[in-house]
Amino acid sequence: MKIAILGGDGFVGWPTSLHLSDQGDEVHVIDNLSRRWIDAELGVQSLTPMDSIQERTRIWKQETGRTIHFHLIDIAEDYEVFKGWLDDNRPDAIIHFAEQRAAPYSMKSDQHKNYTVNNNVNATHHLLNAMVELELDAHLVHLGTMGVYGYSSVGAAIPEGYLDVEVETLSGEKAAQEILYPANPGSIYHMTKCLDQLLFQFYAKNDGLRITDLHQGIVWGTHTEQTRRHKQLINRFDYDGDYGTVLNRFLIQAAIGYPLTVHGTGGQTRAFIHIQDSVRCIELALQNSPQRGDRVKVFNQMTETHRVRDLAELISRLTDAKVAYLPNPRKEAAENDLVVKNGQFLQLGLDPIRLEDGLLEEVVDVAKAFAYRVDRSRVPAVSAWTREIASEIELDPEHPRLKSVS
Repeated sequence: MKIAILGGDGFVGWPTSLHLSDQGDEVHVIDNLSRRWIDAELGVQSLTPMDSIQERTRIWKQETGRTIHFHLIDIAEDYEVFKGWLDDNRPDAIIHFAEQRAAPYSMKSDQHKNYTVNNNVNATHHLLNAMVELELDAHLVHLGTMGVYGYSSVGAAIPEGYLDVEVETLSGEKAAQEILYPANPGSIYHMTKCLDQLLFQFYAKNDGLRITDLHQGIVWGTHTEQTRRHKQLINRFDYDGDYGTVLNRFLIQAAIGYPLTVHGTGGQTRAFIHIQDSVRCIELALQNSPQRGDRVKVFNQMTETHRVRDLAELISRLTDAKVAYLPNPRKEAAENDLVVKNGQFLQLGLDPIRLEDGLLEEVVDVAKAFAYRVDRSRVPAVSAWTREIASEIELDPEHPRLKSVS
């Protein structure tokens, strides 16, 4: 199968590119390398040393004999160039990772909000529009987020995308209806993913596009089976306050003797998935495409849920790190429950990797090996959701002012 991976140089895109190439697919990475220049903008680098995409693909071919093709295209800006590439190559499947993925980055300033909306929404609509104009019957798999559901507690499990409701008709009778689960974004980034959902619904209904939307939890871990094959194939590892996911951030903080920074009460419940399971889920989604005329197929791509403070205590017991409770830069409930249905991937054969399976130690080892690359001043999360919250955040990068330490 010929597969175009949009954003294939990124945190999930790169291991997915390797995984699918290893399965024998013809993989084409399309990327504008924006994640790399955001590193330069923020003055921070991946914990793990990252070679250029050209060097990465060269090493992959050297190790496996398989070619991953790279194409430098900005799909949000260069519509005609991207459309021309699709017309020339006509892939069987398209995996869409080409969106700015960090909620804190999307809330840093008005410019960052504008960039996130312009980049994410344009990228998605350019793709859908081009597929229709070219009559390209490719299966589109999009990496969304659990954040489209929000984090409120309603006392019921979140279904996979759709909710059965009952409405009252004008005659007073009851009528059944299926709707998208109500969106409740918690950041500009999450809002763009909600807009993606609506674009997908329209193009599937109006033009018969075959679309799968994966609502993914927070990804943890560094290695997959393929990235372990050569040190230059290693995945990126973000530890900073804007791009570092909470569990990976805790692990690097423990590795460098920095307190585990829990924001607010730590009562926020989040969904998690290991990076190896993430690429496996994408493979399963590709193998189970909807038909033309079907509704958008939605999967909840997660394997377990945990409260942030419980994760901190787990890492603290594992590494003897201290836990620091700091003001929460996000505008969110102090406590929430999160019950999520994920039966579709389990029925398709996913055997989840869980925190209890021992891979936390592997991530700690990676963190310790590259701890010398850490800029401690970039560890705190300081991008605030509102000006009012920003005024409450005062951190010394070397010795954060702690509300309490356990």
